[in-house]
This record gives sequence, C-alpha cells and structure tokens, in this order.
Amino acid sequence: MKRILSVAGLLLIASTAPAERITELNGRHVQLYPTKNHGAGFGRTKNFNVSYHNGPVIHQGKVVAIFWGPQTTWGTSTTPSPLAQAITGFFAQFGATPQYNAITQYYDLGGSVQRGLATTFLIDNSTPPQSVTDATVQAEVMRAIGSVGFDANTVYEVFLPPTSYASYGTATSCGGPNLQFCAYHGNFLNSGSDVKYSSMPYPSCGGCQWSGWTDAQNFEHFATHETREAVTDPDGTAWFDRQGFEADDKCAWSPAPFLVNGYGYQYEWSNLDGGCVQGR
Repeated sequence: MKRILSVAGLLLIASTAPAERITELNGRHVQLYPTKNHGAGFGRTKNFNVSYHNGPVIHQGKVVAIFWGPQTTWGTSTTPSPLAQAITGFFAQFGATPQYNAITQYYDLGGSVQRGLATTFLIDNSTPPQSVTDATVQAEVMRAIGSVGFDANTVYEVFLPPTSYASYGTATSCGGPNLQFCAYHGNFLNSGSDVKYSSMPYPSCGGCQWSGWTDAQNFEHFATHETREAVTDPDGTAWFDRQGFEADDKCAWSPAPFLVNGYGYQYEWSNLDGGCVQGR
C-alpha cells in the first residue's frame, strides 16, 4: 500500500517510487520498513530482480550498535543487560552466516560485498526523548562517533528503549500516535563524510512483532533487514528494483521471518535465484 509521507520543505518523493523510499532535497536517502499491516503487499514486485544504479556498496561492512537509554533496558558498558548481550551476540556471528552471505552477489564498480561483519557496541545511559526524531537519531550517532570514531564502512545503529518511539515526519514507530514503520536506515553528510545509520525502535507493539518471538529476536529481525540494506544500498543509489524496493524490502514479512540458532532473520532477495532465500 502506497502512502505519502511529507516534511514540509524537506522531502521530495518520486511518484514512481514507493513512499517508504524517501529522497530528500539534499539527496540523502531514507528507507522505512513498514509494520506487518502496512507491509501487506510491500515489496511484492517479485517478478523482476533488483538492478544496479551505479552507486556505492559497502565492501567490508562494520556495525556499531548504540544502545540508548536506561540501565533497566540496556545495562551498562561494563555490564550489558541480557537484551543488549543477545543483540551483540547476534551481530558477532551475523557476518559469517549464509544469511549475510546472500548479499555478496551485489557489487559496485570497486568490487563485491564481502563476507564478514566487524562489530562493536556502546551503551549511552542518558535519557532519550519520548519522540525520537530523525535529527535526534543523527545527533546520537554523532555523539557515538565522538567516542568510537568515524568509519565510512560502518553502519551506526541506534537502539531505543521501550519508553521512546521513533518519528519520521508524521509517521511513527511502536508507541507513537501514527504507527507506520518498525525501523529505517539512511545516510547523511557530516563535514563531507557520508554517515550510514539506522533507527531501531523498540518492537513493543504487535505490528512489529513476530508471534512467539522475544524482544531480542524481533530486534534481530530488523537488524538483519537494515544492516543488509545499508550495505547493499547505503546512499540509495546502488541496488533496488524498478519500483524503488531494496533487496530486503522484496521479502519483508513474507515469506515468514525465521529463526536460526535462536536468532531472528528475514528472507533476502537473491538475483541469482530470482526469489527470496534464507541464505546462500
């Protein structure tokens, strides 16, 4: 289902692209992952492959998981909570899995995406606002970069506590007044550097939960989606289909998300297979 999201004076949405794919007037790109209900039919353009649009991919991906919020949710940097440990455990093994290897078929003019994903984390126990705007997420990413440094191959992923929700224009995640999405990824320029990031709101509502899954597994499901898309289409100029859907969009929510070794995943579109696959 298509819908228009607007932030007055800031956004330009191509009429031929799904509204979940947003290109701002300054050229930065944001891709929203809709809830189960809004995702009905999302990415169902399965009769054709994604194609290359001459932009960059990340050849050797890295992730910094930024856990933002109280100790009751994330613990501390020296003693992470069970939830933070579960998510960092997921990232530690993700790059060596068939689920990540599925994206090594995608490339740019400098070569293909490589297997392997270097990961680290930090915990910020300051209190985020209830409504975490995109500008607020970017500011938190910049605070994290002040601690861990900037790397052009890194996706900075901001995980929010259940007391906050993400907002993008009028659309919100779980806990907000206009539930439209579960997570998103994008990029922005800072002092000439292209920063890749994702907003990872707490999956505290049915629209962003898979039946019987833990909060950690639901987070992992969205981390799978956002990380792979940020690697294969970091600036919105690399891999997507003729309607603007990235490889993970084409398999979002259907086929059903699945577990491997207790971690949550979703299917990935494979040009080599012409369909959604669990891994390669």
